[in-house]
Amino acid sequence: MGPAVRRTPAAERGVVSRTLRVDWPACKARGLCAELLPEVVTLDEWGYPIVDREVSDEILGHARDAVRMCPRLALRLVDR
Repeated sequence: MGPAVRRTPAAERGVVSRTLRVDWPACKARGLCAELLPEVVTLDEWGYPIVDREVSDEILGHARDAVRMCPRLALRLVDR
């Protein structure tokens, strides 16, 4: 077995990308996330969210609001 490789977390490297994750069993297709964060979320034909891209620093506050305001608590903001 070779030497262990220590991976430096993205935050320590100064590179953080954020995305929204949907808890599909919890989501009931209310669509509030798309209203609050149309820059990132669109809805499919049944009203379920499609996360189109990462969350930029400029809209991070809006993304946090969308997570907090989801009536089913089906959104998470994840650092990658």
